[in-house]
Amino acid sequence: MKENLLHFVWKLQLFSPIKLLSTKGEFIQVVTPGIENKNTGPDFLNAKIVIGKQLWVGNVEIHINSSDWYVHTHEIDKNYDSVILHVVWEHNVEIYRKSNQEIATLELKNYISKYLLNNYTLLFNKSKKWINCENTIVATNSFMLLHWFERLYFERLEQKSNNIQQLLITNNNDWEATLFILLVKNFGLKINAEAFENFATSFNFSIVRKVSTNRNQLEALFFGQAGLLTNNLESAYFKRLKEEYAYLKIKYKLTPILKEQVQFFRLRPNNFPTIRLSQLASLYFKNKNLFSKIIETNTVEGFYDLLTTATLPFWETHYTFEKESKKSIKKLSKSFIDLVLINTIIPIKFMYLKNVGKSNFSSVISIIEQIKPEKNKIISKFNSLKIRSTNAFETQALLQLKNEYCNNKRCLQCEIGKEVLKN
Repeated sequence: MKENLLHFVWKLQLFSPIKLLSTKGEFIQVVTPGIENKNTGPDFLNAKIVIGKQLWVGNVEIHINSSDWYVHTHEIDKNYDSVILHVVWEHNVEIYRKSNQEIATLELKNYISKYLLNNYTLLFNKSKKWINCENTIVATNSFMLLHWFERLYFERLEQKSNNIQQLLITNNNDWEATLFILLVKNFGLKINAEAFENFATSFNFSIVRKVSTNRNQLEALFFGQAGLLTNNLESAYFKRLKEEYAYLKIKYKLTPILKEQVQFFRLRPNNFPTIRLSQLASLYFKNKNLFSKIIETNTVEGFYDLLTTATLPFWETHYTFEKESKKSIKKLSKSFIDLVLINTIIPIKFMYLKNVGKSNFSSVISIIEQIKPEKNKIISKFNSLKIRSTNAFETQALLQLKNEYCNNKRCLQCEIGKEVLKN
């Protein structure tokens, strides 16, 4: 028996209420089980329980054995003076408050269904499974699953909001500057995310505002601060950028990041940092108030129009400064914009709506539901379990489910796990 199961059973009252008796034979009726306490002190607060003929209002403490009360030294802790009922699996000793007054005890082992205990054993057995409920998740109620997905998705947005909030504080509540850092990091993808973030924070965003009307200076700023203009090359384009950056470096007292931070290895050519930086420069040259436009846009097609941008002509025949390649137009693809929407645009839009006191997030849900489902190992595995996604809202919820609940065995806090146990 695990204490977390007893918490779960008590919280949802998953035991027979008929002829519920204390260990002293007193009649017990649970009016309200109380509110689960996540902090120190008794496990459930403000419960209302009839014991004998008396209605009690107070707290409930839960243990495997009654003797755990003394193991945890609750008998000398004034925080437990308000406990009105001790709920245990096995009663092995009488327990008392600090005032030496005996506390009523409910022994649950005779009131919990064998089916629930069997489901718990099956859910948490030690056989190696990708997720605990992989044999039963397909039978989950679809209506419940939809509502659970919505909670999971907003939970994921809240987690991302914490990072945005810290950036806002650092940037003196400048939303444009915060968006820039998040966007640049996203453009770096997994391999260059850290290097691109270092680049984005290596200078003040006000400089981007000042040079954004000059395309050459904007590219020079980006390539120079990323440490990609340190070589001596014959290309006229490279020389022009290097000269522009030398001027900007002195004017704004810039210090670039180390060239070695930016990686080309294991990247597809279209994801080379040179291409992504040129596309970023194009995006900020094209949109002087990008954050405002993001807040005003509420459809995926609108974001495709806003964010679709291409490199300068030089990059149509290059992936690096040194080597020429076959000509191709290198503009942001819809699949890449989808990633930007999922990881940057929607989270910052959600955070902004929260900050201005708007609690209707239907526009956020509408956007994420218009995006195609993501493709990765986790989503593929859920597909194999017949949990198939039709959009990015569902894939984001599944990623949250796997990473925050399944991986941490938090089945008793998961709506799917609860349904498995109750059924």
